[in-house]
Amino acid sequence: MSSATENHVGPRTTGKVRPHQTQNERLVFEKSSPGKKAYKLPPLDVPAIDVAALLGETHRKVAGELPELSEIEIIRHFTRLSTWNYAIDLGMYPLGSCTMKYNPRVNEFVSRIEGLAEAHPYRPDALAQGILDVIELLQKCLIEITGMDTITLQPAAGAHGEFTGILLVRARHESNGNPRRKVIIPDSAHGTNPATAAICGYQVENLKSNADGGIDLEALARQVDEETAALMLTNPSTIGVFENQIHKIAEILHAKGALLYMDGANMNALVGKVRPGDFGVDVMHLNLHKTFSTPHGGGGPGSGPVACKAFLEPFLPTPVLMTKADGTKGWNYDRPQSVGRVRAFYGNTGMFIRALAYILANGPDGLRQTTEDAVLNANYIRHKLEDLYELPYKTPSMHEVVFSDKRQAAKGVKTGDIAKRLIDYGFHPYTVSFPLIVPGALMIEPTESESVEELDLFIAAMRAIAKEVDETPELVKTAPHSTRVSRLDEVGAARKPVLRWKPA
Repeated sequence: MSSATENHVGPRTTGKVRPHQTQNERLVFEKSSPGKKAYKLPPLDVPAIDVAALLGETHRKVAGELPELSEIEIIRHFTRLSTWNYAIDLGMYPLGSCTMKYNPRVNEFVSRIEGLAEAHPYRPDALAQGILDVIELLQKCLIEITGMDTITLQPAAGAHGEFTGILLVRARHESNGNPRRKVIIPDSAHGTNPATAAICGYQVENLKSNADGGIDLEALARQVDEETAALMLTNPSTIGVFENQIHKIAEILHAKGALLYMDGANMNALVGKVRPGDFGVDVMHLNLHKTFSTPHGGGGPGSGPVACKAFLEPFLPTPVLMTKADGTKGWNYDRPQSVGRVRAFYGNTGMFIRALAYILANGPDGLRQTTEDAVLNANYIRHKLEDLYELPYKTPSMHEVVFSDKRQAAKGVKTGDIAKRLIDYGFHPYTVSFPLIVPGALMIEPTESESVEELDLFIAAMRAIAKEVDETPELVKTAPHSTRVSRLDEVGAARKPVLRWKPA
């Protein structure tokens, strides 16, 4: 394996890229020709309807100008596009703070079981006991994993979970007579945290990290007062550092009546090892589409359950799952202190099924091993690359490692250049220029999905790029070279985006 890795200094062939983009591929939308059809309908065998009379003013007078293509052209177009995409099924996604892990196929199989997949939200409770059992069991599993007392599965994504969690915080303070004024957010937090606090009506106060990338306890103690509603803490933080003083952080907040909100997006590094509820967290969200392997991004809807301590239970979104007097399950809408509904119906149930399948398939020991493997993989990459890429924080890494482009920038090569060159080696780029507290950040999270063989290929590519920066920096600064589209004008694309096809 070592010799193969050492010799891997050129782009990896994956069957998904060709070095040149053909005119035929580039002008696929312009291949439209009047009269072409991808279908042929049989003659109408029922009386024709006067559509214009039926629709009235809503009737469109001119047909939409869509491309006219034959069936084979359409099939080839979409099949060709599928071969152009990068996917977790093809290779590693080193995106940091995103946990782009592999989605086990058994999850997809279970989610398509007829009785679960076809459970309509308007189905009477008496006919929905199966899916309600799934929801209840997932809630119990997540409560046990987080060490919290209760949970809602309604929120549709991580940021939506943050919003719901801070609504709970606000409702709690309001019930005590004062919603309070501000939320403190460390500079190492996820970017959605300050937006969430502002949307919920709070003034955002920033808290600078200390030299180790963690919370400065003395600075926090000075900043927390009777107007502080909560601290929103990402743990592990966006630089992959665990807050080992978190119990003291909780004590500082609680002494002033403030709450500790934990952004649980990085639970990938904690599951089976520690429970946030045990070290003072009052409320937190989880990302099922990150920690528990449900499809992420374009692959499927998200899910951001919010777990909390018992004193916040009265404020949970309505409805809440309950067991009725006859032993069956149903929904409780009688929630006078609830923050209200935050999502249509009960949440993205397809994600609940997938997450529960993942939890049950792994079991406690398996979940603990996924955490250990995720942390091991990140530290393996750190050890193999820290001689070539600057490591701004020496604090032990958890699930991800953050380098900076400081050494490469001296040669005029920035993190974005390195990321684009990585595409030529057959890998999706890492997260570029985030977190903001690390100038020129290279944020890498391998997750537990990747084998040592895949990690070695990635490491070899990164080492080869570092060598190219030293010897032929222009090669890196003009990358990518093997893709169908060369380096784009990112400023122009942002200011004058072309968002749709327009007929000539």
